Amino acid sequence: MAHAAPGAAISPAFIDQVRGRLAAVTVPHFIDGRWSPGVRNETFETLDPSTNRPLARVFRGHVEDVDRAAIAAHRAFGSWRRLPPKSRKRHLLQIADGIEKHGDELATIECLDAGQVIRVIRAQIARAAENFRFYAEYVEKAMDGRTYPVGEEWLNYTVRVPVGACGIITPWNSPLMLSTWRIAPALAAGNTVILKPAEWSPLTAWKLAEIIQEADLPPGVFNVVQGFGEEAGAALVTHPLVPLITLTGETSTGSIVTKAAADQLKRVSLELGGKSPSVVFADADLDRALDGTVFQIFSLNGERCTANSRVLIERPIFDEFVARLAERTRAVEVGHPLEPATEVGPLIHPEHRDRVLSYLEIGRREGASVIAGGTAWGTEGNYVSPTLLSGTNRMRVAQEEIFGPVLLAIPFTDEADALAQANDVRYGLAAYLWTGDVGRAHRMALGMEAGMTWINSHNVRHLPTPFGGMKHSGTHREGGEYAFEFYTELKHIAVPLGNHAIPQFGKRQEG
Repeated sequence: MAHAAPGAAISPAFIDQVRGRLAAVTVPHFIDGRWSPGVRNETFETLDPSTNRPLARVFRGHVEDVDRAAIAAHRAFGSWRRLPPKSRKRHLLQIADGIEKHGDELATIECLDAGQVIRVIRAQIARAAENFRFYAEYVEKAMDGRTYPVGEEWLNYTVRVPVGACGIITPWNSPLMLSTWRIAPALAAGNTVILKPAEWSPLTAWKLAEIIQEADLPPGVFNVVQGFGEEAGAALVTHPLVPLITLTGETSTGSIVTKAAADQLKRVSLELGGKSPSVVFADADLDRALDGTVFQIFSLNGERCTANSRVLIERPIFDEFVARLAERTRAVEVGHPLEPATEVGPLIHPEHRDRVLSYLEIGRREGASVIAGGTAWGTEGNYVSPTLLSGTNRMRVAQEEIFGPVLLAIPFTDEADALAQANDVRYGLAAYLWTGDVGRAHRMALGMEAGMTWINSHNVRHLPTPFGGMKHSGTHREGGEYAFEFYTELKHIAVPLGNHAIPQFGKRQEG
């Protein structure tokens, strides 16, 4: 079906219909192909961040629910891994079709539950469908290996095989797209999945499970356990039948998960925080640099790991560029996430809004200048005004991830100073360089301590390329064939082509 335009409106009647459905149901787990309440029958509320009024009730998973899901996924793994690749491909394509078919409902739920704006969510839903289509095409070649012949004496070869039940723990900022980013390659490779969505935005996981149920996957291949990280998430990380854990979240959470998984030597892939720089040289196309920097911090309400939350600006253009940034920051359209004109919606939760506002106060105490914004916005919900600060790279607002619509402008003197300041944080996820000097662009990109660098561009993802960070921003790379390095085991098989000599220990020699 044709995708709706990025800012296309959804009718009020349809929104009311979705709201009514959410209010009428207690969202269950999806385990072994069936909908299931929690074993302990406990529930929690998820809030509409534009008002902080209850949106739905959700069953709260515990160790018993995770155990049921892990047993189901482990049992289903035996048959799913042996399913012909063409059959797995067909299932993945059906899921992609279902995401597109239910696109308006998914968009409405994500806007209501996560506060992300419709003009961004439309593109994210298209990406979610594309994740399944992309990996559907990989199914038949994902297990390709290499041969290592040794003359006419040996044939050595490698094959990739699936690992087992994969625990996928997703964040609250972009729940649908980021979950499909992991689910699709895991299923394509022949693994089964247990998804634990974030408790602050659990609802699109429920709808995705409905779509996957329509795609008629065998029971147990895909499971969802709702709940809190310290309960359902912790149980998933430590369950002995779950050998793979992938997490997108805070760096501190990544450390906890790594320690918990270490006792069982589990394979863990972490996509964590960032404090990514946008470095603007005086010879850059400043109009494009302005567009890219503003978009990359304020899209997704600033709640994105790859946001350029620091902008390093060469001194000769610092005042001019900051003035232009301030003008654009003040003009960013704040509003309800389902309004097509809205560019920044509410933050996910009152706790997170208060955390972001506390950083603005920290910045003031440290001596940062508030150039634009710097306050809460509106009279209800979790809105924070798009904010531009000016300060130094040693401030906490420059060193710590705020994860909101807050940009800090910092001057630099020359290329060496720009590189030193860009790297002077514990994170290393992404970087953005703006310059007209090709040699400088490559020198800077090579010197940047970042897993991904864009030159004269904002973050434009290309699915075959690797995604991931350095330092405290995570481990491993995912995307394209790189995902299969995590979701598969590489096996070496050796075959002699003749009767080679074998040492004969323990055999008595005649004479």
